[in-house]
Amino acid sequence: MKSMTGYGRAVVMIENDEYTFELKSVNNRYLDVNVRLPRAYAFLEDAVKKEIGQHITRGKVDVYLTVRKLAGDTGEVVLNRELLKGYLTAVNDAVEEFGLKNDVGVSSALRFPEVLELRVATEDEDELAERVMRVTREALADYDAMREREGASLALDLSEKLTRLEEIRAEVEKLSPASVENYEKRLRERIEELLGRETLDETRLLTEVAIFADKVAVDEELCRLSSHFQQFRDIMKSRGPIGKKLDFLVQEINREINTTGSKCSELEITRLVVEAKSELEKIREQIQNIE
Repeated sequence: MKSMTGYGRAVVMIENDEYTFELKSVNNRYLDVNVRLPRAYAFLEDAVKKEIGQHITRGKVDVYLTVRKLAGDTGEVVLNRELLKGYLTAVNDAVEEFGLKNDVGVSSALRFPEVLELRVATEDEDELAERVMRVTREALADYDAMREREGASLALDLSEKLTRLEEIRAEVEKLSPASVENYEKRLRERIEELLGRETLDETRLLTEVAIFADKVAVDEELCRLSSHFQQFRDIMKSRGPIGKKLDFLVQEINREINTTGSKCSELEITRLVVEAKSELEKIREQIQNIE
């Protein structure tokens, strides 16, 4: 079991270049990957997304790659003249239209985004791709390790809550026959009160009790709940994405609990049903964090 939230980081030195790859994720219904790469490495965006897709199936993932030259050839710094002209034209238009002071100097002009471009000395795209994929995989390994730790914590919490649901189910199973007995007792007392000394029709009474027992019988619901609980545990032990499977199973469990509550009018059973729904809602919230 893996959490959808996580963080991973890797730093790799290759010759004189330091590659830092970071990724972080939060919950999301589908996989949404946002990759930010240096301009010289933009052609690798699809490859990075594909690599991430092999490790992650759900979640909103933000990816950052930074490359720093530590020594030796730092590449060539190139001025993007056309882009700078566009920025300066926009500045002059703002000055004329709004009466602003034009205080743009050389230093501020060169700080406009992407006006200066660093062209790395290594222009072999295959070599660049190999470097980036290496640091990507190391960061993903760190990321997966964190998600597995979070997943283990979630599994423990879910298991404890599921155990409580199993206990509630067992308590309802014990109380269910008593609800029929209590109904028969109340019905008998009510009829005797109304009839006074007249003879009680036992056959009619037993028929009414049997009809009531059939209406409030929850054997099937309790049996399905037991099956769902075992299936829940089996899914938690399986590998791969399980969040959607557990979410569907929680809906089925909720349906059986609701049916049980609608059939049983005993105060103690009603109390247990309310507690079960509360525990199940906590499970539902936790499942939203599972891949």
